[in-house]
Amino acid sequence: MKKIAKIPKVLLLIVFALVFYFLGYLVGHENLIFEKHYKPVIANKELVKPRSVDFGIFWNAWDKVTEKYVGTIDYQQMVYGAIKGMVDSLGDPYSSFMKPNETQNFMQDLSGKVSGIGAEIDLVDNKLLIVSPIAGSPAEKAGLKPQDQILKINDESTDNMALDVAVSKIRGKAGTKVNLTINRTGFSQPQVLEITREEITIKSVNWEMKPNNIAYIKISQFGDDTVPLMQQAAKDINDKHPKAIILDLRGNPGGYLDGAVDVASLFMPSGVVVKEKDKNGNITENKTTLDPILKDYKVIVLVNGGSASASEIVAGALQDAGKATLVGEKTFGKGSVQELENLPGGATLRITIAKWLTPKGRTIDKVGLEPDIQVGLSEDDAKANRDPQLDKALELANQ
Repeated sequence: MKKIAKIPKVLLLIVFALVFYFLGYLVGHENLIFEKHYKPVIANKELVKPRSVDFGIFWNAWDKVTEKYVGTIDYQQMVYGAIKGMVDSLGDPYSSFMKPNETQNFMQDLSGKVSGIGAEIDLVDNKLLIVSPIAGSPAEKAGLKPQDQILKINDESTDNMALDVAVSKIRGKAGTKVNLTINRTGFSQPQVLEITREEITIKSVNWEMKPNNIAYIKISQFGDDTVPLMQQAAKDINDKHPKAIILDLRGNPGGYLDGAVDVASLFMPSGVVVKEKDKNGNITENKTTLDPILKDYKVIVLVNGGSASASEIVAGALQDAGKATLVGEKTFGKGSVQELENLPGGATLRITIAKWLTPKGRTIDKVGLEPDIQVGLSEDDAKANRDPQLDKALELANQ
């Protein structure tokens, strides 16, 4: 009988090691799909990505472009374009990818320093709209109004134009001009407005005392300087013991959520200012943060179609708490919360992470806030320098 040579123990250990390594490799690389002949095809780059999505198509397209395109390729711009397309596919006008220069412009906006026309614009139902011109800005001087639709920037149509592209085309060096073709309810035909760009540095909070010891506060946006300016204003106003306070949020396009919570906290006792509802339906309550030194005064809040986002949070919180009377026109209706995520190289991702609700659970997104007292402001009023909304607020304050 022939004896079978024994397999050396060392060789057996190697075989077992290879088997377990291969099994471990398969478990650890579930992103690989094996086709016929066991040829691996990359389906996902990372395990956290959905296995149903073939990420290989992206790299196949990348390879085809880099191999065959006859022109000069900017690889970084290809990456930026891919990310932008991914975010745009969400169909959310408030989520966006911003390249480093766009991020810089965005942060300049919130700092209160920018070179341009001084107007907040937004993309609503694929229409480029003026949310509000900033008080005293070239946009306001030229006659732009909230809800104006921008049809052309210079001679270029805004059809299918991304919001960030429109912003970059409207901005420019101080002293240069830009032509905007505007359509407005009541216009028989679109009109072209020539606007000279300026360096704009605007304090977000201004206040004064009106006759009969009535305090008037105007907040133009919720930016970097808003909370400290508002805290100082609240202290100075409280020292004067006013008869009433008028808080003007007309044309305020919004800004920082935290700033809105802080400002509302000055006017209301402890409690919920705004609720955030995330993608899973979980609700987070943002409660008051500052000493409510203005809570004992009568407050009238002025709002209009240019009052959006953070300004709606303040107005909605005070309305729900019974701490203010809203006067003016229905607000814009932006009820979502965006988070700014820093990306390598100075780029940023602005992503909608939640919908916000008033303390009583009212939805504002695409609905807006209805004022307690409706007061319009017509073209004739504006031309004649009349302000019936402020007049009504002063009347209420004096009662």
